[in-house]
Amino acid sequence: MKTKHSRPARLRRAAGACLAVALGASLAACAPAGDGRVKLDFFQFKPEAVAEFKALVAEFESQNPDIDVVVNSVPDPDTAIRTLLVKGKTPDVLTLNGNGNFADLASSCVFADLSAFPSASRVKPEVQQILNALGTCHGSETNGLPFANNASAILYNPEIFAKYNVKVPRTWDELIAAADTFKDNGVAPFYMTLKDAWTAMPAYVNLAGNLKPEGFFEDIRAAKWTPQTGTHSFSKDGEEASEKLKKLFSYRQPGADSAGYSDGNAAFASGKSAMYLQGSFAIPAIRAANPEAKIASFPYPTTSNPADTTLVTGVDVTLAMGRETKHPKEAAAFIEFLMREQAMKDYAKAQSAIVPLADAGPIADPALAGVQGIFDEGRLIGYFDHRIPASIPFTAMVQQFMLDGDTAAFLHRADNEFAKAAARTSTKKGE
Repeated sequence: MKTKHSRPARLRRAAGACLAVALGASLAACAPAGDGRVKLDFFQFKPEAVAEFKALVAEFESQNPDIDVVVNSVPDPDTAIRTLLVKGKTPDVLTLNGNGNFADLASSCVFADLSAFPSASRVKPEVQQILNALGTCHGSETNGLPFANNASAILYNPEIFAKYNVKVPRTWDELIAAADTFKDNGVAPFYMTLKDAWTAMPAYVNLAGNLKPEGFFEDIRAAKWTPQTGTHSFSKDGEEASEKLKKLFSYRQPGADSAGYSDGNAAFASGKSAMYLQGSFAIPAIRAANPEAKIASFPYPTTSNPADTTLVTGVDVTLAMGRETKHPKEAAAFIEFLMREQAMKDYAKAQSAIVPLADAGPIADPALAGVQGIFDEGRLIGYFDHRIPASIPFTAMVQQFMLDGDTAAFLHRADNEFAKAAARTSTKKGE
């Protein structure tokens, strides 16, 4: 009988055997006998990056003519990957968003352990920790390698800031003072969008992520947790973040409740607000609306102490490998090819992303220069909502809170939803 760790060990040996290949040589020696090429199923989740990944695949295939990488891009990747797994068709190599869904799959041990891959040693440790902390196989593996990171910062128009002599805020009070200055001069401090529920989340994840006590999620996600018996709860610990979120949205422009994400991108692109509460992921869409848009960024100042400021960052693209792939050598070589510094930098430049390597150097997009220092220092935390079970409609709850402003009702519902999730967890463990 195989042990739990026999497959990862085999994969590590295979990857090591083709290390020279992965670093640029041909994989002919690793290809199977016969005339047919090895086919790798490459699951690619990001629709806006199809061109970049197709170009990388073409380059890899030109260097490795015995391998055919079949790109599988789908409109609903979360559903598609779960359907494939149910059918026992785990792709050989995958790109996935490093969120809660990825963590659930990693914890189910469907992905290989990549900790021994050469590129794993080059990843910025703080970034890898954010990904691994969500969940891994046996709680000890590395089931995904960060390929591209985003930054949940505040975007701002530097020309508007200069016109009104407003300095980049470094504290919460300075942020509110800046908003008041713009409002007093007839300039919209922020362009808010509430039609799409999720657009309230970037501000919330920064506030909640920075203001919640250590151990918050470990407590409330424990089996049998209740708001009455737990050390932490939203009602006990979530009021400050909630009230500050409500304060930010008190500056919303007329019609914000019916404005969607695309409306916000277009409005900020045309200079209709001084700031925009969306992160780096919005930059390509803003530039699509106006290639000459003035964009800069700064980390969310959530307290009165700049030293407390952290950057919320997520692994926007994670590379993973099927645990039971029939082609571990070729899959490992493809991952190592993708994890080359130049490939990652080219992708990051095209997608306004951040290269999550320890020695990546300056961020390519000048719009993100404002987060360079804090990223280099490793003052990073993951997305608050990546720790929220998929069964909880948290995004809709935050949207409703911004519409009705009822803090107590929001916190109570959050506690109630987590209590139900804890009860389900307890039941599962008892079965």
